Amino acid sequence: MTISDGVHEPHGAPGRPSETGDADALKDAAAERSGLNGWLDGVRSTRAGRLTLKIVIGAIGAVLVIGGLIMVPFPGPGWLVVFAGLAVLATEFHWAHRVLEFGKRTLSAWTAWLGRQGWTVKILVVLAAAATATAIVYYGLKLSFDLDLIVEAQKLLAR
Repeated sequence: MTISDGVHEPHGAPGRPSETGDADALKDAAAERSGLNGWLDGVRSTRAGRLTLKIVIGAIGAVLVIGGLIMVPFPGPGWLVVFAGLAVLATEFHWAHRVLEFGKRTLSAWTAWLGRQGWTVKILVVLAAAATATAIVYYGLKLSFDLDLIVEAQKLLAR
């Protein structure tokens, strides 16, 4: 029914979707999808495409997650890369979507808790994080490259 002229149109009239769930309208809506989602739907429309997409998305996501986990102890965007890898995996894998949602909830709860704390707790958290990062870098260099930063600093100061 058009409000301006008071004319009644039947349920099947052009421009108005059927209340019975017209299957053709659903097909048309899927065909109208464009961009990345439309392209992905086209790839998923075949069995080989679905399998190929899962393999490619799985490989890219796994590289991002593993690379991010390697970067976590070092200064830099380790956790950001892990979350990006999970977001890539979540496009094809339901388990990755659940893990990503759990991670977002946990991070949100932790930052909310930290925001409610006083400045002394915030300073202690920053100091603990800095001490942990320093220890990881120190032992990482010592065990990987046999480079002792304390000995090197003493040599530099003794000159």
